[in-house]
Amino acid sequence: MTTGDDRAEGSTSARPVVVDVPGSRSWRRAFGDLGQGWRQRPLWGYLGWQDIKQRYRRSVLGPLWISISMAVVATAMGILYGALFGEDIATFLPYVATGLLIWYFVDGCIREGSEVFIANEGLIKFLPAPLSLHVYRLIWRQTLFFLHNLVIWAVLMIVFPHPLGWSLLLAIPAFAVLVLNGAWISVLAGIVATRFRDIPPIIASLTQLLFFMTPIVWKYDTLLANPAVAERARLAELNPVMHFVEILRQPLLGQPIAWRHWYIVGAITVTGCIAALVFLRNYRSRVAYWV
Repeated sequence: MTTGDDRAEGSTSARPVVVDVPGSRSWRRAFGDLGQGWRQRPLWGYLGWQDIKQRYRRSVLGPLWISISMAVVATAMGILYGALFGEDIATFLPYVATGLLIWYFVDGCIREGSEVFIANEGLIKFLPAPLSLHVYRLIWRQTLFFLHNLVIWAVLMIVFPHPLGWSLLLAIPAFAVLVLNGAWISVLAGIVATRFRDIPPIIASLTQLLFFMTPIVWKYDTLLANPAVAERARLAELNPVMHFVEILRQPLLGQPIAWRHWYIVGAITVTGCIAALVFLRNYRSRVAYWV
């Protein structure tokens, strides 16, 4: 006969119990995870490229649809909002298109980053690979999307020439900073969302709100020049995404560089990287149980 204690023991054994392996919470293992993932570049590089190919499988134009879809959206928004705000299409259309180019990268890192471990549940459970491999794969995939869409910016610079100078070289470190921030956001949001599954839909809703709060289809400087709304317009500075967009858009459009955006982005980058490393150190070993 089965006693109550036996039944209780059986029900307990049926549930996975998270047990911290001695030494699992260590900085050495956290940095080791990042290093092992980086050394597996051929694997996550191939997987990231395959993600794009699978998305446009059996399509005649293939990955060109990435640039075509962005070109259509940027043109429609540029013409519509340019007419509403009375902006010159020659300057406003490149402004909107470049903003969308950067926003797509940021939005992809935030949205997909929150589900980076959930989406790779099978690989995490059955493939002995570092967690950072999935983050590198995500960032690489978003970088490929960005490079595809960069063609739209190049075409617009030919059709609507801008005074590009040496400041254009700042676009390289600016994009590198975006990549670094996309990585820590994916680690941090991915771990939290794996434990609390309500996080991804919340993040999806917040990113929609952030889009309209970020100067992409409207100009921040134009609002500042209007005394009636200048004080309220300054609230846009509280949106961290704005600063990430500006550090890359300004050199791409040949605009004067506002260094305050770099200072704010630098502070966010350092803080975010530290937080992501702490979470990776403390909860890396638990992700396989949570998925």
